[in-house]
Amino acid sequence: MKVLIIGAAGFVGGYLIHHLHNEKHAEVYATKLPQEQLDTEEADIYDLNILEPDTILPLLEAIHPDAIIHLAAQSSVSVSWKKPGLTVDINIKGTIHLLDAIRSLDYTPRVLLIGSGEEYGHILPDETPIRETNHVRPGNIYAATKACQNMIGTIYTDAYHMDIMSVRAFNHIGPKQSEIFVVSDFCKQVAQIEAGQMEPVIRVGNLSAARDFTDVRDVVRAYALLLEHGRTGETYNVGSGHAIPIEEILHRILAQSSASIEVTIDPAKLRPVDIPIIEADITKLQKDTGWTPKHSLDATIQDVLTYWRARLAGANAPNAD
Repeated sequence: MKVLIIGAAGFVGGYLIHHLHNEKHAEVYATKLPQEQLDTEEADIYDLNILEPDTILPLLEAIHPDAIIHLAAQSSVSVSWKKPGLTVDINIKGTIHLLDAIRSLDYTPRVLLIGSGEEYGHILPDETPIRETNHVRPGNIYAATKACQNMIGTIYTDAYHMDIMSVRAFNHIGPKQSEIFVVSDFCKQVAQIEAGQMEPVIRVGNLSAARDFTDVRDVVRAYALLLEHGRTGETYNVGSGHAIPIEEILHRILAQSSASIEVTIDPAKLRPVDIPIIEADITKLQKDTGWTPKHSLDATIQDVLTYWRARLAGANAPNAD
């Protein structure tokens, strides 16, 4: 199978390339922005900007992929508050450019659009864990753009008979994730304190919010299984099925360090709106694919801490495969 990953230079892309190449023995192709770095021998890499629509179709025709996974996105909630226009351009306009190019092909590849659990937004108490059929009430700009992407995918499936599935991926974590995301942020700060690179104070935002965290290596397994077993036109939650308060995440991280660390609230890390709890119902995903998470939260935290300790020490940080 030929699989094309759109926007593979981010956190998930490298793990997805590795999994498809080594576990699924797929012929993998991937795109990145011209200014991005993506060094791998496990995929053929091409430069592509989905905001330049005329460049997409020629690439698709040259590769002729059997399946396309759309990862390209502005994926940070905090950045979406600061740059709403950019988030709309990439997440909505970029998706339309890609889907228009795909429907211009003379065959029908399978398409997986990657969305977010943030789409559900203001979840009512009796709606937890949240199911795919629940109403979406986006609570931030990023979530609104991903909810729109999902609706566009459904419309294109029905109107143009395209083979499109959508994912609502909940918080995924692991080594190499940017420190703009909470678990990587906490782990980096702890590693810096251990290395004597900053005072023994960890700065945090809202600790009361509860989120559904899944190891990125489990997430990419779910994506690969959906390419094989997912149903056209359907949306699938991808998560652990269990929400954990950010405060508990922090305690688990601190428990894996021998340093004495003070915790303080940093107003700069607080969001204008934060949803109290987001937890996935993953029954549908498990029923259709047989997927289940393999990595425990504590093991993933240990891998993220190991990554940051090695990186700050100037060593080659492990992949923790």
